[in-house]
Amino acid sequence: MNAYQHAYARALDDPEAFWREQAAHLDWYRFPQQITAREPSGHCRWFPDGLLNTCHLAVDRHVENGHGERCAILYDSPVSATQERISYRQLQQRVALCAGMLHALGVEKGDRVIIYMPMIPQAVVAMLACARLGAVHSVVFGGFSAAELAVRIDDARPKALLSASCGIEYERVVPYMPLLEKALELAKYPAQQVVIQQRPQCRAELREGREHDWEALLAAAEPVPPVPLLASDPLYILYTSGTTGKPKGVVRDNGGHAVALNFSMQALYDVQPGEVFWAASDIGWVVGHSYIVYAPLIRGCTTLLYEGKPVRTPDAGTFWRVIDEHRVNVFFTAPTAFRAIKREDPQVLLAKGRDLSCLKAVFVAGERLDPPTGEWLQGFLPCPVVDHWWQTETGWAIAGNPRGLGDYPMKSGSSSLPLPGYRLAILDDAGQPLPAGQPGNIALRLPLPPGTLSTLWGDPQRLVDSYLSQFEGYYCSGDGGYLDDDGYLFVMGRVDDVINVAGHRLSSGSLEEALAEHPAVAECAVVALPESLKGEVPVGFVVLKQGQQPDPAQLERELLALVRQAVGAVASLRRVFVLKRLPKTRSGKILRKTLRSLAVSPEVTPPPTIEDPTVLDELRTLFALAGCYAEQDAAKAATGH
Repeated sequence: MNAYQHAYARALDDPEAFWREQAAHLDWYRFPQQITAREPSGHCRWFPDGLLNTCHLAVDRHVENGHGERCAILYDSPVSATQERISYRQLQQRVALCAGMLHALGVEKGDRVIIYMPMIPQAVVAMLACARLGAVHSVVFGGFSAAELAVRIDDARPKALLSASCGIEYERVVPYMPLLEKALELAKYPAQQVVIQQRPQCRAELREGREHDWEALLAAAEPVPPVPLLASDPLYILYTSGTTGKPKGVVRDNGGHAVALNFSMQALYDVQPGEVFWAASDIGWVVGHSYIVYAPLIRGCTTLLYEGKPVRTPDAGTFWRVIDEHRVNVFFTAPTAFRAIKREDPQVLLAKGRDLSCLKAVFVAGERLDPPTGEWLQGFLPCPVVDHWWQTETGWAIAGNPRGLGDYPMKSGSSSLPLPGYRLAILDDAGQPLPAGQPGNIALRLPLPPGTLSTLWGDPQRLVDSYLSQFEGYYCSGDGGYLDDDGYLFVMGRVDDVINVAGHRLSSGSLEEALAEHPAVAECAVVALPESLKGEVPVGFVVLKQGQQPDPAQLERELLALVRQAVGAVASLRRVFVLKRLPKTRSGKILRKTLRSLAVSPEVTPPPTIEDPTVLDELRTLFALAGCYAEQDAAKAATGH
């Protein structure tokens, strides 16, 4: 039995003993005697009687263990032409003072703090300072609209709100104060204390009384030590992207979270203390919480904090520059970032002269890694490219290639193997297990391992209704896919992205994989549109690589032929649209539901997570020229509706 099989079997057969061993790798004020506490729903709490502090694990213990001069944070901001190295000792001093600043404002254990900040070191310091006090932080992506920020303020009811005077999008400065002031006007429960980090690109005018200057408060603050907390005490609330109406606030506890993240850094990412780990995401998303801030620091690594984009900061070679310059050992980003780079620099000319030999592995998650992009990356990177799959709700990977537990073959299009602690099942719509190779609903047998969501903020019943009620004894992921004969997982996309053509269930992922094979295609998406005869028909959307200008009619014929060849005649696309860009969330996920809705009707409200709402105007024009709305108008006229 190899290391992975041994670990997986141990976590399956005796989860309490397995996770007790993992917990022993961390420093506790009181080591837990009780490892699990089951709830009636089948969910469970981990290490409920243990005492610890996440900030102590991430910062103080490394200083105490003689690693104070090791680099904790490498800050690289091409948009502001700024770089900074922060040691663990310096980070400890900054976090202790920031916690003192919050304490002076009346923030105590259990209070909520909203953090609405760009990718600057103060944002990481703020998260750790909240953890130090036992305050519950809720990071909202910097630049979210005032209305969406107000909804999150009202749900969390924070005692304080921490922000900055501005963010920077490419070369554009985005002032935050107008957004903050509008949000606080809209909120029923506005924060009474607002602290602003002034940035030189755009200084904010502060109102006396409620709004405070970050540096001025910090200068008067006294450092405070970490507060011992129960492992089951909440660490943070993170609102799921795409939420409408009342948001779903995923709550993460302190103990299970720290144990699981530390385990994942060793077992999955194979990162050692002192190595440089870079997750190119944003602290507003779960990847940023887990793998920019907490996991690398708990592990004793150097984490890279990057303020910029994969392209246009200044070009599509910026990732290679950062990896070379800072000697990154393990890199993690979303497939969409690589597709953006591939579109602008398909021959990877901007990587020439960059030494990437420091890389041990590149990990991708957030969307399925389509095989063409994976093959493109593997063609020039000196290390494995590893797809893995997880969710905001789980906080760490459900499936991946466990590089710290052995060297396992990878399969194109697969997220590899379920990680120890997760019991995967593929179920049909009635909740019955499906055989290998047959697609269905991806579900996780309860109880979930440590590190996954403990509840939904203020609404525990919604946790049951949203995730635990569809299949008894299981967490329903909402994603579809299948397991092959070797136990490898293939995630094919959200269940609501399945296309039903004349009774045949087709995965949008398999159709997109076929479209992406075309040498002119940089990115693509396939969605279902209603059709009277077949129920639904698949429609493709493609973005071409930089410099590609094929004949539109010929391109469409070639794309249709690729799909028919790869998937079969039943998957024949109704049409293919060539777009300048796809509508995406700020975290880079393609908004397939928005595409589907917009192709049917021009009256679509932009979702709050959309990166650039102006893309919808371009799409409306294209769909109108293609006659989509004319068809709908004719149908309405014929039926009198």
